[in-house]
Amino acid sequence: MAVLDTDDISGEMMKMNNISLKINIRSKRYQNNYGRNKKALILQGGYPPHRPREVAEILAGLLREENFSVEISDTLDVLLDREKIMRTDLIVPNWTAGTITEEQLRSFLDAVSNGTGVAGMHGGMGDAFRCEIEYQQMVGGQFLSHPGGAGITYQVHIIQRDHPIMSGIEDFVVTTEQYYMLVDPANEVLATTYFGKVHPPEVWREVIMPVVWTKKYGRGRVFYCALGHSLDIVTMPQVLTMMKRGMLWASR
Repeated sequence: MAVLDTDDISGEMMKMNNISLKINIRSKRYQNNYGRNKKALILQGGYPPHRPREVAEILAGLLREENFSVEISDTLDVLLDREKIMRTDLIVPNWTAGTITEEQLRSFLDAVSNGTGVAGMHGGMGDAFRCEIEYQQMVGGQFLSHPGGAGITYQVHIIQRDHPIMSGIEDFVVTTEQYYMLVDPANEVLATTYFGKVHPPEVWREVIMPVVWTKKYGRGRVFYCALGHSLDIVTMPQVLTMMKRGMLWASR
């Protein structure tokens, strides 16, 4: 297990990370040392092009701004310490693809069922551990494809503007992958995208696709955002805002 430090991050990454320091993304609910004494665990690994190391440090920075104690682990064996995981207030999976053992997964799911929050983005959460149906049920969805690749320009439509995670965020446009997913119909959808063109065989008709949602898993809260394929998307002010608020919302 390794705890990462910003000294290991490239100059390009540090320049992008500075964006998060220049915008005020706190709502009233999350001020006044909301996260003091809370513990978060970020699991980073999996598919290297998703830049899990850099994304983990960005998300850790958002949590540290709210006085969380943050551990970044590059091994899933950290989940084997059941007592520690049960005491953790928030787990952030950032591990596209990859595999997880039955014991590791059981510890993870038991913690969430008992109140540990979960929050994550893009493939790091929505395309992790593809063979694990119970994990997908906890997330509320599973990535299937991104028709057209990474150069698709589309609008992110905010549908729950009064939700504390989305307050003050207007519809915005991105050029990136557009995730086509299997989703739990019970999710509370906060934002959507629109597949306006048929793209056989995946997209056989025009369809509205959830892109940001929340849900419950036992006593635990779950937040997911499908955006985040590249660092320029991760560090968009709207995405940083949703991720910080979503992590705080999900945290025990």
